[in-house]
Amino acid sequence: MTRVATAWLVYRLTRSPFLLGLTGFAGQAPTFFLGAFAGVWVDRWDRHRTLVVTQVLSMLQSFALAVLALTGIITIWEVILLMLFQGAVNAFDMPARQAFVVQMVDDRNDLSNAIALNSSMVNAARLVGPAIAGVLIAAVGEGYCFLLDGISYLAVILSLLLMRVQPRRGPAARRKVLAELDEGWRYVTGSMPIRSILTLLALVSLVGMPYTVLMPIFATKVLGGGAHTLGFLMSAIGVGALVSAFTLAARKSVLGLGRMIPLAAALFGGGLIAFSFSRILWLSLVLLLFTGFGFLQQMASSNTILQTIAEEEKRGRVMSFYAISFQGVAPFGSLIAGAMAARIGAPHTLAIGGALCIAGAIWFARRLPLIRHEVRPIYRELGILPEVADGIQAATQLQAPPKT
Repeated sequence: MTRVATAWLVYRLTRSPFLLGLTGFAGQAPTFFLGAFAGVWVDRWDRHRTLVVTQVLSMLQSFALAVLALTGIITIWEVILLMLFQGAVNAFDMPARQAFVVQMVDDRNDLSNAIALNSSMVNAARLVGPAIAGVLIAAVGEGYCFLLDGISYLAVILSLLLMRVQPRRGPAARRKVLAELDEGWRYVTGSMPIRSILTLLALVSLVGMPYTVLMPIFATKVLGGGAHTLGFLMSAIGVGALVSAFTLAARKSVLGLGRMIPLAAALFGGGLIAFSFSRILWLSLVLLLFTGFGFLQQMASSNTILQTIAEEEKRGRVMSFYAISFQGVAPFGSLIAGAMAARIGAPHTLAIGGALCIAGAIWFARRLPLIRHEVRPIYRELGILPEVADGIQAATQLQAPPKT
């Protein structure tokens, strides 16, 4: 709701596509610049308390937007500053939230289900939120969307305060932030599975994820529709992602998710290419179902495997690099996509991005046997791949590498 209200407010105040893009950039760029440092602090702090603080700060940001909008004194620069503030809060909130999932889930076998259920809630909100925002904006204005958002944080904060989770032990000895940041970077880059997963995710986020920025062009110039067409297109993406989340929630184990990562990235890229050539609305909607399914499948599968194999004392730093790969590079991709679309057109820009996603999927698939080899001991240690007592069965299991 707030994203739609903010975009509408900025465009109503300025009528400037550039300032609209700048506002979106301001809300996401802090994750790229602060994410790695935030990961260090998330590993030091109590994640439960960190989330309480980030939710309180987010609530204050929403109330500030509400007060400024309802009093009619808000300007574009105040919106941009508040979006920068929210982006900085999100840089800490996202790795803390992702790392906190493990503390809430007792059995790691349930981790993929928990992450998928979280993704299903997010995508259900993506379907319902914009519709509610549209009704509220038309009826009473953007300010009440911000006010309702601020009030909703009270329920989130109360839920966090009512939680009783096992406190985690912090690091035995704290070093300088830069030293711990370097340790986290060396851990991420030194682990071939983690490095490969984050590289593919960053590539897809850079060249594929900005397709949403180009949707208004497809809705109007390519498909000859209007605002309602844009709503249909975005809803199709959300439906595909929601179906993907439900399929992940039904999984019983993390085994097999490694293979899903390149398949999902290729499906996402192929969906983008096919959509770029479509000039029929119903066909475009069908293709976007597969696009949304593929992107959510890759993102959630990557998240689950990273959460499973990451060392506990470095989890916050690993998830901060996940946040950078997923959200931090996206605003730069949006700038590149906008510049390319102005020169070669939105369809060709989208087709190139889809082709690069498929190339990345092929690269990851070729590395998958090595990734399985390195992940196998971790799964065995966690009990995901328990040793079998029978010697023949054990020998057979050793000959067939498990799916990650």
